[in-house]
Amino acid sequence: MIAGDWYKISNLAEYDTPLMAVYPDRIKTNIALALQMLNGDVSRLMPHIKTHKTAEVLRMFRDQGIRQVKCATIAEAELAAQQGIADVFLAYQPSGKKIARLAGLVKAYPQVHFYCLVDNLPSAVQIGSQMLSLTGRPLGIYLDLNTGMDRTGYSHLNAVPDFYLRLSRVPGIDLKGLHIYDGHIHGTDLSSRFAAVEKVFSQVLADIVAITGAGLPRPVIVAGGSNTFAFYAQQEEVICSPGTFVFWDQNYSLKLPELKFLPAAVLVTTVISKPAAGLLCLDLGYKSVSSENPIDKRVFFPWNPDLSTVSHSEEHLTVRSSIADQYEVGALVYGLPHHVCPAVALYDELLEVKDNLITGQWEVAARGRKLCL
Repeated sequence: MIAGDWYKISNLAEYDTPLMAVYPDRIKTNIALALQMLNGDVSRLMPHIKTHKTAEVLRMFRDQGIRQVKCATIAEAELAAQQGIADVFLAYQPSGKKIARLAGLVKAYPQVHFYCLVDNLPSAVQIGSQMLSLTGRPLGIYLDLNTGMDRTGYSHLNAVPDFYLRLSRVPGIDLKGLHIYDGHIHGTDLSSRFAAVEKVFSQVLADIVAITGAGLPRPVIVAGGSNTFAFYAQQEEVICSPGTFVFWDQNYSLKLPELKFLPAAVLVTTVISKPAAGLLCLDLGYKSVSSENPIDKRVFFPWNPDLSTVSHSEEHLTVRSSIADQYEVGALVYGLPHHVCPAVALYDELLEVKDNLITGQWEVAARGRKLCL
């Protein structure tokens, strides 16, 4: 059970459900907590914007002196540039049309420093060639390391210094450093997580010694998400890139007990039917809350612990309740998404709540794959 009535909204009668509400005071607290973990050093925080995809949160970052962000799509990168972010890191290896789109951003926002990832030589050559052809200047590049997640990246078990040296010679490439995303490292035990990260990170540091020994500038390290934020926050040479911390969610609240971020995004749903004894149907289908997790790990009802999910479809969420007779059709129910990032992407706008009142709407501007370019 989550204490307090911070989540309650007094003017919900003016709004249709399902909706996602966000609480800017709690978001500001979460940003402050992230910076506190980095001893206030804004140069070491590169928040990932895939969670929120909004101009409003980007402006909150800017107000705190944060001038660099990570993003997952060209649309997110464009939104960040529009909001005056100085350094925009595309945590993706572009190919095909994406290279030309990224080049378009470089030309459209000459005051912004853009970066992207590579993990193989042919892609680096293609990106470098097109950047020189389309923009007339090299692009900042980070070598993406696969440290065990097996999603993208050049294996950290290979000869990283040799490959890094080869990349540094590719025309159109301004090689900046190394990138690590180790989302495969999880579990509630902090010491076990730290040990898993330390094992790999010590090898990365050894590779950096070899790289600098070959006469190259010391690579910048951009590393981690929420799972490993507590570790990398203690490494002074690392730029940290968590994203979920701005809104937080039930998944990380349970799995990362060392992180004290506050839930700042709430789902509001309506009881639309009582189809059988002990059952309620809510208007929170998987078009309104993400469905990639098992059925009991999609939405959490901390303020209605009698509710448990029975079935889920496009526009309906059926739940069982031991006190179903106490609910009326039309009753409102508050919930927390298990995984907030894909849940946000299901909404056109987020409703801003201050002092228990909806006071505005935030467009989820980078929800789509394209803004202008």
